[in-house]
Amino acid sequence: VVVGVAALLLWPLAIPIGIIGLIFLSGFTIIQPNEARVITFFGRYVGTLRQSGFLYTVPFSNKRRVPLKLVNFTTDHLKVNDRNGNPIEIGAVVVWRVTDAAQATFNVDDYKTFVANQSDIAIRALAAHYPYDSETETSLRGNIDEIAVQLQETLQTKLAIAGIHVDETRLSHLAYASEIAGAMLKRQQAVAIFQARRYMVENALAIIDEVMAHFDQNSGVSISDDKKADLINSLLVVMTSEKES
Repeated sequence: VVVGVAALLLWPLAIPIGIIGLIFLSGFTIIQPNEARVITFFGRYVGTLRQSGFLYTVPFSNKRRVPLKLVNFTTDHLKVNDRNGNPIEIGAVVVWRVTDAAQATFNVDDYKTFVANQSDIAIRALAAHYPYDSETETSLRGNIDEIAVQLQETLQTKLAIAGIHVDETRLSHLAYASEIAGAMLKRQQAVAIFQARRYMVENALAIIDEVMAHFDQNSGVSISDDKKADLINSLLVVMTSEKES
């Protein structure tokens, strides 16, 4: 009887007690390692929780999860023109992470899409400032490390507003576009053959100079100018010939 009377007396308080309990429990949150929670309360930013564990914060607040782990993002193979107007295909790997969860949440609509779009823009701009290949200046193909540093600095400037840090960038794909790939390959082969022949001639001339100096220093040997010319011609032909003699 006593229990029944007590239950009747406490029944009107059950709903308020339940509501208070729900309000109290709504403040609990679980944060995993390398993760943050951006806390907002009725549209007002309260703070960011970065400590992992079972934590308590403002009841009825919105707790948005933001991962802080490194993300390995690979761009598509973009078709762009290099500084010389040659169509090329280029792609890159961007390693990034969120360092300021509040900026990543409030400054941009979707920070992952923002990273992807800014990466494409930066790669296109970078490719337009350098030739694909060059023997005399910085090029996309010949200076990969310098290009990677330049891309990282450019991206860091663009992504800082979203609280994102770029740890590393690296070109993952670089090639001439299919419509000119064959012609550019022939050009590269022609340049390589020319450089090889030039190297052979320069070294052959150096050896001939040593031979002539030897005869000039040896007083017991006398060679006329005509004989020297014939000897130089013969040595040059032998040393620059592609066939074994």
